[in-house]
Amino acid sequence: MPFIQANNVVLNCCLSGNPDGVPLVFVNSLGTDLRIWDEVVPRFEQNYRVVRYDKRGHGLSDCPSAPYSIRDHADDLVALLDVLGVNSTNIESTAVFIGISVGGMIAQEVAAAWPERVNKLVLCDTAAKIGTAEMWNKRIDTLRAEGMEALADPILSRWFAPGFQSQQPVAYQGYRHMLTRTPVTGYTGTCEAIRDADLTEATRTIQAPTLVLCGAEDGATTTEMVRGLAALLPNARYQEIAKAGHLPCVEQPEVTAVHIQTFLQA
Repeated sequence: MPFIQANNVVLNCCLSGNPDGVPLVFVNSLGTDLRIWDEVVPRFEQNYRVVRYDKRGHGLSDCPSAPYSIRDHADDLVALLDVLGVNSTNIESTAVFIGISVGGMIAQEVAAAWPERVNKLVLCDTAAKIGTAEMWNKRIDTLRAEGMEALADPILSRWFAPGFQSQQPVAYQGYRHMLTRTPVTGYTGTCEAIRDADLTEATRTIQAPTLVLCGAEDGATTTEMVRGLAALLPNARYQEIAKAGHLPCVEQPEVTAVHIQTFLQA
């Protein structure tokens, strides 16, 4: 796992797959790291160049002082891809961006600001605008005062479909560790980025073919919200994933991978 400095931030990366294949760039959700894609990427490594990374403030990447913006996260990603040679010099170098939750917002920002870099998009459990300022400020204030443990279980209840905790208690505990060990500064800085972002008008301009996925039991970005995102995009199609909450890549990785693979081959 290489550490790469990009946009003055050290980012933890995992590079795998076919170095000559079309790049697939996976972008993670709030409070998670690149491991949430572990059960999805093996399906693509034979034919694609797979890039995963921990965004700023998460995983093993740097945690700069907050606040952050979605553009900060997008600038980090574009700078990382420049270091890796994933750019717009030819069609083989343009990437497929696969983003979930805030990762989907980062992917939208990249696609709107740098359309020449984007081959296709997969936007999972995300929207052009997520939540209200009041909601995010309340979460930020609580976490800064009491730490990540204070809201861990309410947050995880939105990550997963009902029954996940009782059916997979060991996995639930592991993902709880992933969340609570995220630095408060990194988590709340990214909360501020989501709070301040309304990508609606920029997202309307995205022309890249797009697959929009949503867990049917998502408690964070509801199916109604995610359908609304699909309606904004000129070249999008929408697909729900049964028996999954906010992270179908964790709960239903095979189904998620099949949807992505079918879209890429279309």
